[in-house]
Amino acid sequence: MEQLTFLPFFGLMKNLSVMWVNDFFSLVYPKICICCGNSLWKDEKVVCTLCEYHLPKTWYHLEPDNPVSRIFWGRVPVESAASFLHFNKGNRVQHLIHQLKYNERTDIGWWFGSHYGKYLKNAPLFRSAQVIIPVPLHRKRYHSRGFNQSEQFGIGLASSMKIPVEGKTLFRTGFTETQTRKSRYKRWENVSGIFEVRNGVKLSGKHLLLVDDVITTGATLEACVHALNSIPGVRISIATIASTRS
Repeated sequence: MEQLTFLPFFGLMKNLSVMWVNDFFSLVYPKICICCGNSLWKDEKVVCTLCEYHLPKTWYHLEPDNPVSRIFWGRVPVESAASFLHFNKGNRVQHLIHQLKYNERTDIGWWFGSHYGKYLKNAPLFRSAQVIIPVPLHRKRYHSRGFNQSEQFGIGLASSMKIPVEGKTLFRTGFTETQTRKSRYKRWENVSGIFEVRNGVKLSGKHLLLVDDVITTGATLEACVHALNSIPGVRISIATIASTRS
């Protein structure tokens, strides 16, 4: 009985020790906003509240007829399509995505997804989505980079939307050159026919949310939709971190 008397005390001391250690590391290695460089508050992650407020949001998830959805008109059947942010050369969004893709800041992808997921789960156009499908990387690029930025975005979305991520059904069969600086036709030619589906029957009849980092011409996503449409009865929507179209 005497030992039980001391347990709350030892538990308190343990919690205080953890707090002191965390405070020490926060002092030596402060968590800073990746946009402005200011220190983050306790509940802030990756981007401070002020910088998050000023990110160029599109609000496309509230508009059935928006610039992203129009990309696919007459090309492939898509239920809805939207992007979280506007992407312009030199803006904060470009900086964040560059850090995600090339500086191994996978937490940025999760942060984008967790924030956008809060909007999508209540949006009439997207709230019926049942499974998240990230645009896959070829295994060579995955091994060289160590992660798939679209999958990290998808994991963040899943945490807010409370739906699963399925990263094995859609896969890339061929290694392609980067799409940067390619024309719309060349982009399509670069990715045409390189995506396939395996064991797609488990997704039959479901509303799939296909996700990627940035949409420009939509060629990669279009090729993914073509492959996913081989699954009976699926409906496909699209969400990306950013769009280059205004």
